[in-house]
Amino acid sequence: MDKLYWLDQIKLQDRAKVGDKAFHLSRIMQRGYAVMPGFVVSAEILRQFLENLNSSESLVADLPHSSLHLDVANWRQLQQVAGRLREEILTATVPQQWVSTIFQAAREWQTGCLILRPSLAVSNATLSMKNISGLLESVFCQCEPEAIARALKRTWSQIFRARSLLYWQHSGINLQQISLAVLVQPVENAIASGLLRANSSGWEIEATWGLGIAITQGEVQPDVYYIQQATGVVLEQQLGNKMLAYGVDNAASEAFLQAVPNSVLTSDHTCLSTYVIQEAQQKQYALQEEYLQQIIALGTQLVSELGKTFTIKWTITGQTTSSKLYITQVSFPQSVIPHGHFIRGLGAAGGRVVATALVINPQQKLEQLPKGVILVVPTIAPDWLPLLQQVAGIITEQGGLTSHAAILARELGIAAVVNATSATSLIQTGERLLLDGDRGEVYRITAEGETGTRGEMERGKVAENPVSLHPPIFPYHSPALTSHLPMITTQLLINLSQSTLIEQVQSLPVDGVGLLRSELMVLNILSGQHPNSWILGGRQAELLELWSEQIMQFARAFAPRPIFYRSLDWRSQDFPSLSDNLQSSLQSILGERGTFSYLQNPAVFELELKALASVQQAGYSNVNLLLPFVRTVEEFVFCRRKVEQALLTEVSQFQLWMMAEVPSVLFLLPEYVKAGADGISIGTNDLTQLLLGVDREQGQLAKVFNERHPAVMSAIAQLIQIAKSAGIPCSICGQAPAIYPEIIDKLVEWGITSISVEPEAIERTYQAIARAEQRLILEAARRKLHLI
Repeated sequence: MDKLYWLDQIKLQDRAKVGDKAFHLSRIMQRGYAVMPGFVVSAEILRQFLENLNSSESLVADLPHSSLHLDVANWRQLQQVAGRLREEILTATVPQQWVSTIFQAAREWQTGCLILRPSLAVSNATLSMKNISGLLESVFCQCEPEAIARALKRTWSQIFRARSLLYWQHSGINLQQISLAVLVQPVENAIASGLLRANSSGWEIEATWGLGIAITQGEVQPDVYYIQQATGVVLEQQLGNKMLAYGVDNAASEAFLQAVPNSVLTSDHTCLSTYVIQEAQQKQYALQEEYLQQIIALGTQLVSELGKTFTIKWTITGQTTSSKLYITQVSFPQSVIPHGHFIRGLGAAGGRVVATALVINPQQKLEQLPKGVILVVPTIAPDWLPLLQQVAGIITEQGGLTSHAAILARELGIAAVVNATSATSLIQTGERLLLDGDRGEVYRITAEGETGTRGEMERGKVAENPVSLHPPIFPYHSPALTSHLPMITTQLLINLSQSTLIEQVQSLPVDGVGLLRSELMVLNILSGQHPNSWILGGRQAELLELWSEQIMQFARAFAPRPIFYRSLDWRSQDFPSLSDNLQSSLQSILGERGTFSYLQNPAVFELELKALASVQQAGYSNVNLLLPFVRTVEEFVFCRRKVEQALLTEVSQFQLWMMAEVPSVLFLLPEYVKAGADGISIGTNDLTQLLLGVDREQGQLAKVFNERHPAVMSAIAQLIQIAKSAGIPCSICGQAPAIYPEIIDKLVEWGITSISVEPEAIERTYQAIARAEQRLILEAARRKLHLI
């Protein structure tokens, strides 16, 4: 093994060997700044490891020289190839001499925990490919030889993940261009951690308690400080939502492992522990004024070294009496991005994409959209869904995080920004944009060589192919790679509406479909006509066949796992092209929603029940019915009778559930159970808007519409407790767990039986459930050992 490259000794000519992340950090360290120490396992070591893999797999035999030409559009093939490659790496043996060299070097820090950071260099990368933030993730491990070897292989294997292979091919990068080094650093307990994002228009500082992994994984909403660059003055600060923190806790680890053998504290890294922050501390800022001023002073110094546009990650280690501020990472934006965003809204669906804008007037009659555009519109109605399958990104002027546009974007895996004021005025068709759905920002791209013109877009042509700058949401875990996941007892379910996504998500580690949105599912078969029009036009049998087949696709794919089909919940103003009763619904924000509409006109509901019966008759017993927006017990009883008349209850596995989203359910749930409700699913979107009196579609009220409001959280806790007392299951399928994963800790503690989220949130929700369950086990173990 070649020598390790220590950060304080890296030279300019070493850049390709150590990768950009380590190189930038070394430059700062060698200029006298306090950087967390570390050394680099060079990219050449990975090349030697791959060349020495002893495998009969033809795919592996040519590594690292293989260019791996495969059809990335074939998701199943992509997942299989990625799974085989990673399995070969993860099961191979790292030479003992290499492991010993790394271990002996790391022992000098006298720490029990290490972090392995991927440090990538890509030769001949285009400008738009330089930012690959989030594609490769850091790996934590204990400072002991076996754990180091495992962590090293896990870090290396990430360049062969399905989403990585997809990214390389879409970016025109072959494996020979990729140099992956690994930066190894010690992990120490931190008072606070976060980042400083600097540009010429101002700075942002984000901070949370403990280690920064809580921010990286999106498990907390950090405190944010807006700083005037020229003076260092704090212009504004916003308290985040920090319910948990990470730390290094060897004592807790030992106690836990003694009490519960063969268990782990966290899902991937046993040297870390997760702690729930006390309620009083949650209401405090993570940074004391002294620390805040230290970070501002550091930023002021770095401007002279790095220029006006950069991002650093920092951590404050030790105790309050002997703390130290360290830089842990330095990065720079793409050169094609101008200083500062030019439009800001709410990040509704994650991802970063560069593509050409298409500005649409809502009065336009849409027949089709060009493929790969960023759609810019005042608002999106759900009946546009069939047209959205091909777009690369969405920007809307209206709507909040639980608006239809946001929900659709998250399910389809489309990066989206909502509530972007005046977007249709500020953006012109044909402009090249970078859309950041994670941060809710839109940038105008002005790189040389831009060929797109407004005229080309108006003729329906896309000037350039969209470029994803973020790991794509699909594909998810390959089935071969889910074996390392910890076991969880809380059921994890998925929210779906589009049959086109079934193949991509059916192998995910989920227990079923917790919410099948019928109103979005049937848009693909209605041909722009309301179901009543089909019935009145004598086409009921035709519609019944189409509807049954749609449901059956999900039943077939997920069997024997349960599916909870939510019957139609339409507000006519949401589906103007289908509305046959627009006048009455316009008089109300809520409209004739849910089960009340079934009483007014039962024909469509009866057709839905016939479709469910057809699915049962075809041999599928895994589809259950979920009633939406139930206001009264009388409404539920009416629906229950219709269900019995359709003979659905003749199948013993069938269950009739109801959405718990109208606040009256808080007082009537025992009565619903007596009337035959087999379970409830909490809809946090409507529950929040009705409890707080805020229209969920109004993005400007986003700060008021907050599922973490004490009134909403108290209602959720009450519903879980009542359901538990009544002996029925209680799920949650609203957007809250996906948008605010930190509340999952509370849901698990209160006893939620299942959590259902959009496809893009499955992985982080799984990990959050695992951490929450392991924390409860740890607390029980500590009580047993009289540690608390």
